[in-house]
Formats: sequence, structure tokens, C-alpha cells
Amino acid sequence: MLFVHTRDISWYDWSVHNMLLLLIVIVVALAFDFTNGFHDTANAVAPTIATGALKPRTAVALSSVLNLVGAFLSLKVAATIASALVAQDLVTLPVIFAGLIGAICWNVTTWYFAIPSSSSHALIGGVIGAMLVLAGGHSVLWSGLVSKVIIPSGLAPLIALVAAGVAVIAARRLTKKVDPGTSSMGFRVGQIGSSSLLSLAHGTNDAQKTMGVVTLALIANGTLRADASTPWWVVVSCAIAIGLGTMFGGWRIIRTMGKGFTNLTPQQGFAAQIASSAVILTSSHMGIPLSTTHVATGSIVGVGAATPQQPVRWKLVGNVAMAWVITLPCAGLAGAIAYFLSHAIGGTFGVLVLALVAATYLAIIFKLSRRSVVNASNVNDALGEPLEGAPREPVLAA
Repeated sequence: MLFVHTRDISWYDWSVHNMLLLLIVIVVALAFDFTNGFHDTANAVAPTIATGALKPRTAVALSSVLNLVGAFLSLKVAATIASALVAQDLVTLPVIFAGLIGAICWNVTTWYFAIPSSSSHALIGGVIGAMLVLAGGHSVLWSGLVSKVIIPSGLAPLIALVAAGVAVIAARRLTKKVDPGTSSMGFRVGQIGSSSLLSLAHGTNDAQKTMGVVTLALIANGTLRADASTPWWVVVSCAIAIGLGTMFGGWRIIRTMGKGFTNLTPQQGFAAQIASSAVILTSSHMGIPLSTTHVATGSIVGVGAATPQQPVRWKLVGNVAMAWVITLPCAGLAGAIAYFLSHAIGGTFGVLVLALVAATYLAIIFKLSRRSVVNASNVNDALGEPLEGAPREPVLAA
């Protein structure tokens, strides 16, 4: 007769339960990475598409490949997400799951309303909100949150705005005596390079955040030590997920970024993308999980503001800035509610129920979005009221 100790059975049940939960968390993390890709595609390609430097689908395809490549270039931001924002010894898998659900729901909601909000802040806010419900304020590393997230989020768009303004003024002066047609053609070609660099920079920062969350989940499960580095398979899977998401193309937000704030010329688009790339690559080197959306938006507004008689829709800028301000608390609230509901139901079943509820919500949002479709064929249509008096360039590729 085969005798099995009760202790062995309970350990086996616990192990199976945790492995199932870990698998669910990793899948949901990759789903968030996918939404990050299509939500933030606009950061890299909106100016290139708006000025006709590349056809929409070509620009998105190029960006998806370079986002994937950029994900392999640095792991400093992943380390920050995994260790500098919440107490690792208090993190549990249900907390990470709830935080991811909150972030995904916020990402898809803002995508539906064509608001270029921060996927980074949605993720950080969701995890912190769930942690506060689990263990209270002492579970959050507030100094890390302030120094690595809140302060940079305020400074980044201002720095990008100034840098882009300086860049477009320099570009205008350097090409003052160049024939306008030749100048426009040259800057369109330059935009292919600047957009590629920005896509690469985006991959070095945004893909790292999901890597950090998956690493945190592996630590919470006991699969990795607290001081372990991100496993190679996590890097590869997150890189592929954000690349696929970028390929999907967040056309709604691309139109807001490319046509909403101002009418971009090739010269302005090139200057904005170069400024954004410089700011994002610097933050990635420093391990700061910067919002690439804040940077790209600041750069686009900066080139418009630095151009004489260039109209800028400041009302839209203000609305987007307000969305930035509420992203952390709103995603935090969503993460907190998600964890509370999951915990109230209990166990893996609670996680599965929450996943079903979230999937239903996402399906409703997607169905609503079909009423007003934005895709590659109409992404360059005017957004909102016309901007009179803006310099216009002929579009070579629609």
C-alpha cells in the first residue's frame, strides 16, 4: 500500500495552486505589455505619419521591430520596478494580478477616448493601489515613488518641451537658406531615422516595466531570490509582447498626437522626435521609469509653441495634462478595487472571476470603439476644430 502524508498532499496542493496563479499573472502581465505597445505606438510614429514621411502601416511596422530590439538594450528600469517602489517581502501574486488588471482597464479606457495617458503610471498606480489594500502605507516605498516616478513625471514633459523648442529653432536657422521643398524632403527622410531612434528608446524604457513586474511576481512566488536579475525568457517574452502590441497600432491615439495638438511640418516632427529620444534614452540609462507619453507630448507641443504664428490647441493640452494627473490615483483605485474583490471571493477562483469581469469590460469597450473606427486609412483626418494659419506641408503618403 502506498502511504502519502497529509503534509505532502497539502504542500503539493499549495505548489500547484501557486504555479497556476503565477502562470495567470505572467499571461496578464504580457497582456498589459501588449496594451502598452498599441497604446504608446503614437509616441514614436505620430509625427512621422502626420507629415507623410512614411505610410501609416509602414511606420507602425518599423516601430514594432525597433521596440522589440530596444527591449534587449537595458534592464535598469526593470530593476527599478522590481525593487524600488514596493516592499518585495510583502508582495503577493494576487496583488500583482490586481495591479495589472487595474492598469489594463485604464489603458484601454484612455485608448477608447483617444487620450495619450501614461501606461507606466497606470501600471505603477495599479500595483501600489493593490498593495495599499493588502498591507497599508508601509508597503509602499514612498521615497522611491516620489524620486523615481512623481518628480520625473512633472519634469519630463517640461524638459522635452524646451528641448524640442530649441531643436526646432536650431533646425529652422540651419536651413534658412535652403529651398523649402528640398528642406521638407530632407526632414521627411530624417524623420525615418528619428522615428526609428525614438522607437528604440521606447523599447529601452517601456518594455522594462513589464519585465520588472514579472520579475517581482517570480520573487513573490519564491521562484527567484530578492536580488536576482531578470531571467532571459522574461526579457524575450516581454520584448515580443510589446512589439506585437505596437504592430497592432493604436490609431486613435496616433491621430490625437499627430493631428490634435498642432499641425506638424517635417521639420517640427524631426525636432520633436530627436528631443524625445534624447530625454527617454537618458532616463533609461539612469533607471528611471519615465512616461514616454509625457515626453513625446511635451516635444510635440514644444515645437508648436516655438514656431511663430503656429497655433496650438492649448485646451486639448490642458485636458491631456489633467488625464496625466489622475492616471496614478485612478489606476491605483482600479487596482485596489480589483484586489479587494479578488480577495473577498478568495483563492485562485477569485482571480479567475476577476479576470472574467475584466475581460467582459474590455470586450464592451472594444465593441463601443467600433462605432467610430480610426485606422490607417483615416488616421490623418483632422481632429476637432480646424487650426487656421498653421504652416502646412504637402503630404506625400497617406
